[in-house]
Amino acid sequence: MENITLQNISLAIGILVILIGLWGLLTQKNLIKIVIGFALFDTGIHIVMVSIGYIKNRTAPIIDSAVDMNNASNLVVDPIPQALVLTAIVIGLGITALMLSYVLKMYQKKKSLDITNYKDLKW
Repeated sequence: MENITLQNISLAIGILVILIGLWGLLTQKNLIKIVIGFALFDTGIHIVMVSIGYIKNRTAPIIDSAVDMNNASNLVVDPIPQALVLTAIVIGLGITALMLSYVLKMYQKKKSLDITNYKDLKW
């Protein structure tokens, strides 16, 4: 059996959370559960991105006395994946809030959270 690392565990957990979120998006009829499925899907993608961007035995990308300036590229982690995940978290939070506000307005209009009751735009 191979050595199981923290990176592999976090990658597996991220993929599992993505699959649970995708299942929630595609199989649920309740609008709140669909929004929760989207949030789980989004969070799983963040976990996968962070676990892929992780490099073992490297330090944070802060140039100080702990990092030699001549060998900095071999000692620090690339900060771009972390910055992308941070930006994606903020965007995902905004989209989730927007979806919840739409669900609230839809509930106020139809008094139902079941997606099968919304046939206004069906062909």
